[in-house]
Amino acid sequence: MIERLQKYMARCGVASRRSSENIILSGRVKINDIVIKELGYKVDSDNDKVYVDDNLILPENGKVYIVLNKPTGYVSTVKDERGRNTIMDLIEVSERIYPIGRLDYDTSGLILLTNDGDIYNRVIHPRQSINKVYIAKIKGIPSKDEISNFCSGVNIGDYITSNAGFKILTQYSDTCDVEIIIHEGKNRQIRRMCEAINHSVIKLKRIAVGDIVLNNLKEGCWRYLNQKELKYLERL
Repeated sequence: MIERLQKYMARCGVASRRSSENIILSGRVKINDIVIKELGYKVDSDNDKVYVDDNLILPENGKVYIVLNKPTGYVSTVKDERGRNTIMDLIEVSERIYPIGRLDYDTSGLILLTNDGDIYNRVIHPRQSINKVYIAKIKGIPSKDEISNFCSGVNIGDYITSNAGFKILTQYSDTCDVEIIIHEGKNRQIRRMCEAINHSVIKLKRIAVGDIVLNNLKEGCWRYLNQKELKYLERL
């Protein structure tokens, strides 16, 4: 749906249309990555993300909170310009929802979706340092020194990672299954971290974000968050 920016902001509960116009003129609003300082802009609410003071805003409809077990071969966006399958192809709800963060095209596992801008911003904000738990199959068997380097932070090209967790679960002849815990979310971070210690990822799945875990949720399936999980998000 295409509508004027100030109308969309009012529908999201930011302020009245007149007050929203003042917020726009003050330079506090972004559409996607572009700062808007003039009136007259329109929003495509199906594709655009609107931020006020760097916080995502969403329409105040009935609040929906979903956890999906994403398969590989799906992109973590509402729509894809290249025509690939998106996670929205797997979920049937009437509300307009957005993924909180992303999983790579070739990574499976837990991803959260909502239309609650407040919860979105709480989870996505770097200050939260929410642990994200992954199970990976990697090439080779890392040494103690390599594991130590991984856990203390590695250079992934443009960034030195923070402390992380790394535990070998099962060893095979030339591969192993490991549990990895990080609290950051850089692009393809775990794959780049594993490559930095010379043990590239063969397969990767996220199984938990903070206190929210996949448990027995089947790949490609989704469910609503329960009350315990919602209270956890509200406490962030």
